[in-house]
Amino acid sequence: MATFVLIHGGGGSAWDFHLLEAELTGRGHDVVAVNLPIEDEEAGFPEHVDAVVNAIGDRGDLVVLGHSYGGFTAPIVAGKLGARLLVMLTAMIPKPGESPGDWWGNTGFKSDDSLSEEEQFYNGVPAEIVAEAGSHARNQVSAEWGQPWPLEKWPDVPTKVLIARQDQFFPPEFQRRVVQDRLGFAPDEIDGSHSVPLSHPKPLADRLESYLGVQR
Repeated sequence: MATFVLIHGGGGSAWDFHLLEAELTGRGHDVVAVNLPIEDEEAGFPEHVDAVVNAIGDRGDLVVLGHSYGGFTAPIVAGKLGARLLVMLTAMIPKPGESPGDWWGNTGFKSDDSLSEEEQFYNGVPAEIVAEAGSHARNQVSAEWGQPWPLEKWPDVPTKVLIARQDQFFPPEFQRRVVQDRLGFAPDEIDGSHSVPLSHPKPLADRLESYLGVQR
């Protein structure tokens, strides 16, 4: 069985994966869901990576998943630890030397201001989960926002990109273009909102298990 390393998005926490974690552990997998040091103004990419690496410890057979803003940290961790697989889930796809702050303009991202935050991130998520989500949100003030992404190239790790068909924050057509431009292949797709681990945890777990056959 694999060890799934789950890296949350901006302002998020390990709680964002609690439904997915239950699905995966119920199938016999190990799960490491990490709280990145996003509330620390001194914490940059090295500190984010260290938080994940320390949480993993001596576990092996790693599948590293980066959700949304976690797409900046996940490839660094996957390359550093020689992961079995890297999964980018409704994720920001960085380029070498690009800061998270510059990513938005560089990709041509445009927010739909007609939608509320709940509509952008939580469409399709059960109401009771949405009501609880606010208590787990954290203030992101960490330093990596203005730091260049440190990798010189994409890590030599098998990579899957999975986008959500009902994502109203990173719309599918936007994600398809960015993934093709930056990684040179088309992403896989799944039903769900931007917060797929909360809206569709079982289908997501099914898809992640289907990826375990990917070879180097």
